[in-house]
Amino acid sequence: MKLSQFNFLLPAEKIASEPPRWRDEAKMMVMHRDTGEIEHRLFKDILDYFGKGDTFVLNDTKVFPASLSGKKEKTGADIEVFLLRELNQEQRLWDVIVDPARKIRIGNKLYFGEDDSLVAEVIDNTTSRGRTLRFLYDGSYEEFKETLFSLGRTPVPTWVKPQSALTPEDKENFQTIFAKYEGAVSAPAAGLHFSRELFNRMILHDVNKAFITMHMGIGHFRQVDVEDLSKHKMDSERLIITPETADIINNTKKNGHKVLAVGVTVMRGLETYVTTNDEVRPFDGWSNKFIFPPYRFAIPDAIVSNFHRPCSTMLMSVAAFGGYEKVMHAYKVALDGDYKFGPYGDALLII
Repeated sequence: MKLSQFNFLLPAEKIASEPPRWRDEAKMMVMHRDTGEIEHRLFKDILDYFGKGDTFVLNDTKVFPASLSGKKEKTGADIEVFLLRELNQEQRLWDVIVDPARKIRIGNKLYFGEDDSLVAEVIDNTTSRGRTLRFLYDGSYEEFKETLFSLGRTPVPTWVKPQSALTPEDKENFQTIFAKYEGAVSAPAAGLHFSRELFNRMILHDVNKAFITMHMGIGHFRQVDVEDLSKHKMDSERLIITPETADIINNTKKNGHKVLAVGVTVMRGLETYVTTNDEVRPFDGWSNKFIFPPYRFAIPDAIVSNFHRPCSTMLMSVAAFGGYEKVMHAYKVALDGDYKFGPYGDALLII
């Protein structure tokens, strides 16, 4: 498939800049992938489509305050730094994206905080992943991390909400209620719709929960720049599937029940390391799995995802599961209706 096949006009007013008042009361479009039939529901109705013995697989990654404002040495020019991932704890090395990138060179020092309480030196200019910074800090690692994160802001994408418009509520809103393991620079959007009330109802319906950890990184911000999708390479992201989670998912399938992948990251994670018998294997490593049509899925029987931007890898993965023409039609229905796009927006359930 070609990149241009996933392009469409997304008006700014269709992007949600705030989440719904209650997490599970976002709108939810339901698409039946065998017929293409569409229903219009609320997210809290999701249990109407699942029953005893089914399993919801969720991503328990935790978003950290990855967005920093700083100044360049000597010139005092404003610099925005986006933390991607920690490379070396002892040396305080981080992979980052710097904006404006053209002004930054190896050896430059960057200053953060009102009193320049944190200093970093650019030590690598590798363009494929941004920059590498070494933070110069004499205290303990715990003190450094506390200082770094105290200066950071919640990394809500700027196309959703400008950094200047962020509020203290975004710190909670841009985090799932089951977030556990720190390491993501973007929230698993479909997971944001789950409330404690919905979790309690899942227990009453005997619907299982299973968790994988997949830390979203730069791949969620990098644009696809090749027309031939087979030539696009995803950036690697840390993926952990425990033996316990693998057992829950495999037993669900063996017993004839359904597995719901909550979000594109879960879909990609479940498909990363599958046996010839279509079973999930425990995994602790890195995944650069890129799913686009056509693709044969081994694990999920259903997926739920938010409505994504045009030409995004997330949209391509959803289209691989639901069928290109049916998913693009569903997106047209969403655009013509009152559905909202983005991580604070509404959901699409494909069953």
